[in-house]
Amino acid sequence: MPKILEYFGIVFYFYSNDHLPIHVHVSYNEYETVFEIFFEEGKLKDLRVREVSGIEGLPAVQFKEARKVIEAYAEVIVNRWTDFFVLKKKVSTLRITKKL
Repeated sequence: MPKILEYFGIVFYFYSNDHLPIHVHVSYNEYETVFEIFFEEGKLKDLRVREVSGIEGLPAVQFKEARKVIEAYAEVIVNRWTDFFVLKKKVSTLRITKKL
């Protein structure tokens, strides 16, 4: 389970056996939400939210922050997805220490 981003207690990661569409799991304490990322011509085209069965979704404040991070770092997330799932490379964790 590669962790790709950390942002003030919010963790963004992939499961090692994930599938398309490109998406990132986002957790905060016991909460989790999945964000599906649709990229077109190098730009974020759409962001869709999917709840995780049996797990409560992110609280409103963390959901809003997670969405801002994904919008700001969509290209990084997509590149890390490609590195991990297509190119079979290890990916490191980017710790974001400045508020967006």
